[in-house]
Amino acid sequence: MARTYSYSKTTQQAIKLLGREIKLARKARGWPETELAERAGIARSTIQRIEQGDASVSLGLAFEVATLVGIKLFDADKDDLRRALKAADERIALLPKHTHYRKRTVEDDF
Repeated sequence: MARTYSYSKTTQQAIKLLGREIKLARKARGWPETELAERAGIARSTIQRIEQGDASVSLGLAFEVATLVGIKLFDADKDDLRRALKAADERIALLPKHTHYRKRTVEDDF
């Protein structure tokens, strides 16, 4: 059975905004849904779901479609993204490899 998630209002709005931006950029390029779907190697119905802000669409697919229509992700170009990714990897390397849940004792003496 597939698990369903409940997304926060902010997350839902961000997904819908990305979908709207993709639709605007696609139309500005004069591409029908079928052309963008073909370029992305996915079904036209998936393009429609992305543009409608369907949260169940793969993040990778949504980002790929956004890139194809020219939307800058993280407001950066390829070199900026590469540098930001490297910097994030360097910061992660400084952190502990594992984190553990700290078990708290419940004081229930009333």
